[in-house]
Amino acid sequence: MDIKDRFKMVMDRENLTAGEFAESIGVAQSTISHILGGRNKYPSMDVILRLHQRYSHINLDWLLTGSGTMTDEDAEEMQADNRDKDYPLFAEKEKNEANGTDEAKNRQEMALESPSSPIKEVVRQEIIYKERPPRKITEIRIFFDDNTYETFRPEK
Repeated sequence: MDIKDRFKMVMDRENLTAGEFAESIGVAQSTISHILGGRNKYPSMDVILRLHQRYSHINLDWLLTGSGTMTDEDAEEMQADNRDKDYPLFAEKEKNEANGTDEAKNRQEMALESPSSPIKEVVRQEIIYKERPPRKITEIRIFFDDNTYETFRPEK
């Protein structure tokens, strides 16, 4: 199923025409027309996020990939249905009996080996700020639109 089919399913669920749907999510009608017509095979992320923002009950994962259920409500219903069914995890045994005894074993800590890499020395850097002599303007050129220019030099 293509994303255009999922767009159509959302429109059908909300009982909207392409124009109404475009207006509801705040995009141009031509944008939806191009998506549904197949001209734009992949709608922009902006269009998808606008759709999800307006219809927040639509499952974003389903909208992008087609996997899962169309709406979050459908997913909740499926989970509720699955909770109603009793699937025994351990069908043969009612209890999960632990293997071995319940006695606590004392464990000793093992000392770590010395670090394999030598400790690196701390590098210190000094920043020296040198003052520059004040700069002086030596020349100013102004260019005009008739391809001429004038040069100005300060008096010394």
